[in-house]
Amino acid sequence: MTAADFATVAAPGTGVPGWTLPPDACDAHFHVFGPHDRFRPTARPVYALPEATPQVAATLRRTLGLTRGVLVQPAPYGSNPDAMLSAIADAPDTLRGIAVADPGIDTGTLQSWRAAGIVGLRFVEMRAPDGSRYPGSVGFDAIGVLAPRMRAVGLHAQLWGRADDLAAWLPHLLRSNVPLVLDHMACPDPLHGSTAAALKSILARLADSDVWAKLTVCRVSQRPGHDDAHAFHDALIAAAPERVVWGSDWPYVRMNPAPDAGQMLDLLRSWVPDPAQRTRILVDNPARLYGFERTIP
Repeated sequence: MTAADFATVAAPGTGVPGWTLPPDACDAHFHVFGPHDRFRPTARPVYALPEATPQVAATLRRTLGLTRGVLVQPAPYGSNPDAMLSAIADAPDTLRGIAVADPGIDTGTLQSWRAAGIVGLRFVEMRAPDGSRYPGSVGFDAIGVLAPRMRAVGLHAQLWGRADDLAAWLPHLLRSNVPLVLDHMACPDPLHGSTAAALKSILARLADSDVWAKLTVCRVSQRPGHDDAHAFHDALIAAAPERVVWGSDWPYVRMNPAPDAGQMLDLLRSWVPDPAQRTRILVDNPARLYGFERTIP
């Protein structure tokens, strides 16, 4: 695919948070794209690709006060992790990656990815605006096939789907015996509230299983103030305070206007007033899940 086959757009910037983050704070969910002259999409994207290079992303993390980060494979790159691996290679102590793999991938390739900083594979049941599967994504049904190879090399499964789908799938996916990480706060519907049956089922699995959740508020609520996501946020932390991590989701593809990551961190401080719990969310929990070493002051 040539550069003429896809559109690009500037990556959004960020404001400075109104507080000082703890040392080793981690953004557990963001994406890098490009440089586009080196890393081009494997399929025609359904959105304009942001100019979100590793260098731009590193500058943004410094502005936010984030030391560490976890890259998540964008759908336009499909199962080709080269852009992600290049970014991690430039910062191997502070970056990890979540890749996408076709069911036919061999254990040796997964082992080489793991050695290069890939710590999980992403599986998607969320659909594009037209109802189709995102080009380049791999569905939940592939986890059963890939699980033995994932266990062999130490990879977890990251799941992006609506709460109803996650509630239906989790009993089956837990049998894979790989850790499960729920994207975007498990994507509950704000209209259904925090007591909906699907969310209650998910919270039960969070409380008693090797299931984690990412606190990426902006994908649950795009309302000013995000108050309709507050109860979900509290419920996830209450269910598994040692298995929740924070993510920005920068550079916010298909979101207009784009959120401000600095404001998202200010929201975390407001919603989680306990500094010790914020440190667990930003430092301790991601260090365990993604294999970062804990820095001793």
